[in-house]
Amino acid sequence: MDDIINTEKTNPDTVNIDISSSVEIAEMINNEDMKIAREISKSLEDIARAIDVISNNFLKGGRLFYFGAGTSGRLGVLDASECPPTFSTSQEMVQGIIAGGDKALRYAIEGAEDSTELAREDFNNHNITSNDTVVSISASGNANYVVEILKQAREKQVKTIALTCNPNAKMKEYADITICIETGSEVITGSTRMKAGSAQKMVLNMLTTGAMIKIGKVYKNFMVDVKPTNIKLKNRAVRIVAEITNVDYYTAENILLNNNFHIKEAVLQIKNNISFQEAELLLQKNNGILRKALNKSLN
Repeated sequence: MDDIINTEKTNPDTVNIDISSSVEIAEMINNEDMKIAREISKSLEDIARAIDVISNNFLKGGRLFYFGAGTSGRLGVLDASECPPTFSTSQEMVQGIIAGGDKALRYAIEGAEDSTELAREDFNNHNITSNDTVVSISASGNANYVVEILKQAREKQVKTIALTCNPNAKMKEYADITICIETGSEVITGSTRMKAGSAQKMVLNMLTTGAMIKIGKVYKNFMVDVKPTNIKLKNRAVRIVAEITNVDYYTAENILLNNNFHIKEAVLQIKNNISFQEAELLLQKNNGILRKALNKSLN
């Protein structure tokens, strides 16, 4: 029994959860969840290394691919799907692939996580190159699907990152960087959608957000590349421009209405008293990084 993965072991603190009150159940789950951030803090250097790899590849025109099965796969798809509206990335820049395809987002696909053939097929379907980054996500780190993905990536000289909750994960052997968050036994034995899933979601947030910051998608702590696709996001864009430039709401709104809600250009237009076209050129000269563009002129 000593070879049982920690996430599959019985949690001694929750063995009476089935005879507990609703408040006690909530308390037990909350007590376990409070351990997650502390465990993640032990892996910050590995997370930072992963952010650097991803951002450097982005600057080369590369993409980020998340591969996973079950809960891990769904979390990868979720994080990838939130990048276009948050950072105005293309749909291709960050992609989440789940074993079993889109149907697996809603339904369990039998045998998907055990299939090396499916892994090879998914990997080959995306024309992954050495400028891309591959992240395999798995609580156990032993599923054939995620291990095979890393093997395929290594053969193509693609940078690889393993995200797992098992220090003895097979994925480690094929990963350039391993991020291991030891969340331990779950509230419900083996239910890795809980602590392990929460830890994975938190780390994925750090990877994409950190990489986007490094390539200039954020100014101070403002999402200056947000895609304003609804009223809430348009209002946020106006507030961002108003706060950065120290103008009133209506001045910022007017500039954004006239430049199709390009936040970075709007800031430069106001700060430098230049046209949209001039602001666009200034950004291009500074690789789209607003902080650099604010300190430069067109000359």
